[in-house]
Parts: sequence; structure tokens; C-alpha cells
Amino acid sequence: MTLAQEILAGSRLALARLLSQIENGTPQGRAGLADLFPYTGRAHLIGVTGAPGTGKSSLVNALAQRYRQPGDGMASRRVGIVAVDPSSPFTGGAILGDRVRMRDLAGDPGVFIRSMASRGSLGGLAAATSGVVQALDAAGFEVVLIETVGAGQAEVDIARLAHTTLVIEAPGLGDDIQAIKAGILEIADVLVINKADRPGVETTERALKSMLALAHPVAHVFRDVRSTVPGAQAESHIQDEKKVESLWVPPVCKTVAIEGIGIGELTLAIQQHLGHLKQTGELALRERSRLQAELEGLLRDVLVARWRMALSDGKYEEMLQRMLERQVSPWQAVEELIA
Repeated sequence: MTLAQEILAGSRLALARLLSQIENGTPQGRAGLADLFPYTGRAHLIGVTGAPGTGKSSLVNALAQRYRQPGDGMASRRVGIVAVDPSSPFTGGAILGDRVRMRDLAGDPGVFIRSMASRGSLGGLAAATSGVVQALDAAGFEVVLIETVGAGQAEVDIARLAHTTLVIEAPGLGDDIQAIKAGILEIADVLVINKADRPGVETTERALKSMLALAHPVAHVFRDVRSTVPGAQAESHIQDEKKVESLWVPPVCKTVAIEGIGIGELTLAIQQHLGHLKQTGELALRERSRLQAELEGLLRDVLVARWRMALSDGKYEEMLQRMLERQVSPWQAVEELIA
């Protein structure tokens, strides 16, 4: 049996082996992904991002436990977790310490945790994260939680990979609108104020909600005001209201992850967002965008690698030296190298 066949038969050992092959970019890993790809597209991909210290790993741990426990009309689900840790810029190694915070999930056959190093990739994810997620999806995990590095300023890649993106904030970490300044608030489908038992939670909540009101002013107006305009204008208003109803305004959920407080409300908000995506047809659009982004990224990598192989020896280094001597600009160098 191939690794893919063993994975479809339920082998966790085969899955672990394939994930290692995917991370290392081996031909066996690519072949395994190709075999498994027809079985993907069924899992709900949930991204978890935010600044360091907001409690992302603890929240992922609490969410996984909640998904494993049936209740509130929700059946027990198999959960895959992909936790990306930053690599050392000096040694290239990573602590992979998320497992320490997820000890409560140890021994559960319905949970599979994969820690991986970012290996220098920017955007909060490792280059192989998408392949790892696809393998977990094909292996039958209904929910895949993807925890990013936690750089806080450049983690927008998760929005291209996940169906639902959680942006985690915490009171007392400095500027209440740091997320807005970093641009990370724009990718949020659900905003989570974790460590909500700390002082200052009301200030953080108020700041986030005021920013949401600025980002979605029309939706907030329609929620509070009902039009009484008669005639043809009324029909126009109904159309506008339908458009507003199709918008998703990120809810703000408060949690204390280490105590399990607010996790039920958070999972409900996540399910409501998934329902919204299905109802409006945006789930298919997000899946198309995700696959397009992955295709274009792979195309760039492969084309650059093939171009480097076809380039005559020393040509690249010669052009780099000419740039250092300011004889050519980067754009001129690119044009000459491609020509």
C-alpha cells in the first residue's frame, strides 16, 4: 500500500511520515499529496492569529477540546492542529513549544497535532503549511486549526488559507488599536479578546467595536434604523438591505481560554460564520482564491528554480556584482537575465 492508501485507511503513522515528506519537499511528499488531493475540500479550516502573548496556543487547545465534546447540537468532530513556530535565524531550529500547552489533548485518537517550523517564511506560515493542511483534510479531520507564528505585523497569509480567521487580542498589551495599525484587523472573521479576566478588557472591547463600526458603517446603520420611505424608493431600500445582510460584520467574543470560559460562544460564532459563507456562496469563492494563491506560489517557485538551472554558470553572480557596483539597477538586471 502507498502512504496515501494507508492514510485513507486511518493510519496515523503513515500520516506523520507523509507530513515529514511534505515539509521536506520530497518527490514522495508531492506524489502523496497528488494521490490525496481528490479527497480534500471537506474540512473547515480555522486560522488563529494574533500578537505574541495573546494566548493563541491555549485558545487552540480549548477549541479542540470543545470540538471533541458533543453538545449544543454539535457532534464530536475529529480535529487536526497545525502549529507553526518561528525558526531561529541563527541555527534554523525551532522550539515547537505549542505541544507543551496542548498536553490536555495527548492520547486523544480524534486529535492530530503537527508542529512545524516557519523555516524563514514570512506571513506567519511555513511554505509547506498548505500541503500539511490538505493531508489532514484528506485524512478525515473535519476541523483543522492553523495557529500562526505570532509575529503580529505580517500574518495576512492565514486569510488566504483559512475559511474562518480568528484574530486574537488581549487587554494590557499596549496600544488598544495596535491590530488596526498593523492591518491585521482587516483579515478577521471573528475577533477574540482572550484573557478577558484581566483589567482593561472593557477598553479593548470598546476600541475594537468602534473600529468595526468605522469599517462597516452601512451595516451598523441598517441594524439600528428602519426605513419608512414609500414607493419605488422602498424597493431600492429593500435591495440595499439585502446587500447589507450579505455582509459579515466580525463579532467580538471574550474568552479565558485556560479556564474554558467563553469557548462555547466562540465556537457558535465560528459556526455562524461558516453558515454565512455557505449561504452567500463565498465559501466557494474563498476556496477558489485559496487554490489560485497556492497555484501561483508554486508556479513562481518552480519557474524560478528552472530558470536558475538553465542559467549559464556565473551569470547570476556576475549580474549581482554589477548591481553592487551600481552599473545596473535591479529592474535592468532582471530584464537582462530573463533575456
